[in-house]
Amino acid sequence: MNAGDTAWVLVSAALVMLMTPGLAFFYGGMVRAKSVLNMLMMSFIALAVVTVLWVLYGYSLAFGNDVGGGLLGGLDFTGLKGTLGSLVGTAPTDPNSPWVNGHQIPHLVFVVFQLMFAIITAALISGAIADRARFWAWTLFIAVWVTVVYFPVAHWVFDFNGATGADFVGGWIANKLGALDFAGGTAVHINAGAAGLALALVLGKRKGWPREPMRPHNLPFVMLGAGLLWFGWYGFNAGSALAASDLAGVAFITTTAATAAAVLGWLVVEQVRDGKPTTLGAASGAVAGLVAITPACGFVSPLGALVIGLVAGVVCALAVSLKYKLGFDDSLDVVGVHLVGGLIGTLLIGLFATTGVNPAGKDGLFYGGGVGLLGKQAVAAFVVLGYSFVLTLVIGFLIQKTIGFRVSTEAERTGIDEAEHAESGYEFSSLRGGGSSLGRTADILAGAGKIREAAGASTEGAGQ
Repeated sequence: MNAGDTAWVLVSAALVMLMTPGLAFFYGGMVRAKSVLNMLMMSFIALAVVTVLWVLYGYSLAFGNDVGGGLLGGLDFTGLKGTLGSLVGTAPTDPNSPWVNGHQIPHLVFVVFQLMFAIITAALISGAIADRARFWAWTLFIAVWVTVVYFPVAHWVFDFNGATGADFVGGWIANKLGALDFAGGTAVHINAGAAGLALALVLGKRKGWPREPMRPHNLPFVMLGAGLLWFGWYGFNAGSALAASDLAGVAFITTTAATAAAVLGWLVVEQVRDGKPTTLGAASGAVAGLVAITPACGFVSPLGALVIGLVAGVVCALAVSLKYKLGFDDSLDVVGVHLVGGLIGTLLIGLFATTGVNPAGKDGLFYGGGVGLLGKQAVAAFVVLGYSFVLTLVIGFLIQKTIGFRVSTEAERTGIDEAEHAESGYEFSSLRGGGSSLGRTADILAGAGKIREAAGASTEGAGQ
């Protein structure tokens, strides 16, 4: 066991865990005040549900010995049996693995690191159906979706031959196809984005959309969430080196470069299109850059990362408006940012990947590698997209037709927080109590209202 690698991966797992509360703030600030608690809860419940399933059977389905065709892991690790006291190799027997460094970490450290990816992937989907999903229906959806969609896809993408067992066979994308995905552009972002599109179609549009303005109620929440996501993303990307190594440093700097370029790209689009750069645009641009660089961060140079980030910032800023033209209500732009950003990053690996950065990778078109890698990247991206979209449509439709997925029209109009959780995010009535300046201000305003009512009554009486 290498102690330094173990410490780095543990810290990275904690950073990725922080991304889910960060996502909760990011999404929570973007919805209206009457939906903020429900939005926060949709992320937090993913922490609970996915963790339980991961321990019971999820890790085994994702990283157990393949049961046929590279499609699904077996039941080798149900209940995490066989993981305590064992090591996993970050130098697996497959020489084509991008994680070659000659070190090993405890198996359970790898288990918990991969768990955090599963959690946030499920939570990402919630932004597409904000303001209109029943909480327990969403909880059931998470349980079914990770079982039939995420766990198999994680096996395809992340499970390299020999990584979790000397003779274990992994997934088809990682080993047979040979597409590159360093930290989850396909398994996380394309997967979640396609699922978000499917659920948005199943649940339909919010009442009043797009006629009524549905502006973010708390932009400081959005900026806080984006900052936490950016911070946690270093664990997501650099931690995926599974070692405190030069490759982790590469992933760290490429993540930073791409994100910065994406912020600038998004804000320039806003300035040209709308006349003003916005805080929401800056936060969204940062996330778009983080999404796009995720699959590429361990395979491209810092200059390649700048190009990928800039392209993602510009294209995603333009893509979020497609929902108005195509008529689907993706509430918080999961499709425009995660699906489109994930596709950009995954495909551009085929252009900008270089073995000068990672000898275990491949050269892209711009580095003399031809179009072969680009074709493999496209196959991986669109197979995951299609698989996730179709199965999510089926799962969402079945839940909608059985227990009901969407809240009632009355609950949607009056407030999903009160209807689903019997709470409100902001207790304005408390401003009237106590001796605070806010309380006195509220009393003054209430008194002024009573004076106006009395004056109105007097005027009405005089008229009669």
